[in-house]
Amino acid sequence: MSEDRMSEDRDERADDAVDSATEVFLAHRNLLFTVAYEMLGSAADAEDVLQETWLRWAEADIGQIRDERAYLVRITTRQSLNRLRTLRRRREAYVGPWLPEPLLTTPDVAEDVELAESVSMALMFVLETLTPTERAVFVLREAFDLGYDEIADAVGKTPAAVRQIAHRARRHVEQRRPRARVSPDQTRSALLAFQYALETRDLSKLVHVLAPDVVVVSDGGGVKQAALRPLVGADKVVRFLSGGLARNGAELTTAPTVVNGSPALIFRLDGELDGVMAVRIEDGRVSGLYYVRNPHKLTRVGLETALTLR
Repeated sequence: MSEDRMSEDRDERADDAVDSATEVFLAHRNLLFTVAYEMLGSAADAEDVLQETWLRWAEADIGQIRDERAYLVRITTRQSLNRLRTLRRRREAYVGPWLPEPLLTTPDVAEDVELAESVSMALMFVLETLTPTERAVFVLREAFDLGYDEIADAVGKTPAAVRQIAHRARRHVEQRRPRARVSPDQTRSALLAFQYALETRDLSKLVHVLAPDVVVVSDGGGVKQAALRPLVGADKVVRFLSGGLARNGAELTTAPTVVNGSPALIFRLDGELDGVMAVRIEDGRVSGLYYVRNPHKLTRVGLETALTLR
């Protein structure tokens, strides 16, 4: 065989390997994005992690990899952990509470109860209180149902240590996250009542639709006005909402949507996007509000994001 022909064969095999690697990566891309997003709470950072994952995947000897999905998840987890440790230092200096970047999600996300709960603003706000390793272990175990051995490989710990970390993280999260399930009819009714009370600025109706121990968390990132700490109690939340509306003095319009698999409202003032408010509903009343006003976190509000646990 001539040297030219041998060179052509090598090039063809290399092209086939790249095509195969690309096909496998794209088949798992939504899963890998979901892993990175649940760990980081930022779509932009998750996309960066996926780019880093692809570069390492493209260099791997795919023929020697027995479980491609597990291998890709492991790379994504390691890259996410590295980035999360850096981000945690930045977030310590963040002005006010830090909320995840809200994602406009496809209808199938809301229909998948486990997925919707795992990416909900309420749960992801709680995950911010975990250490990076605790968060990685919790996400991989609780959301993606990975085995302790697989998680140990991903986070660089022994399986025994991962069991302890998982137990500690689960106990921490269980003490803080809401658990009540609400029917679609209850959700729709409460959301419409809340939306109407806001737009008409009817404080009596607003009080009626809020749970007595309702919590509001607002994220302006030091760019937009927001409460510097979570507010608890219907009276405080009403004062916060009504005070903000009065100060703005602009025409408020709201539109129902679904972010992170849960009901939400898009706020516009004089037609301009002002923020996204995820709404948690329990027992027919609004029990939690997660209001993202930081404009840097609103760039994907008009773009549906596909998420998956599989």
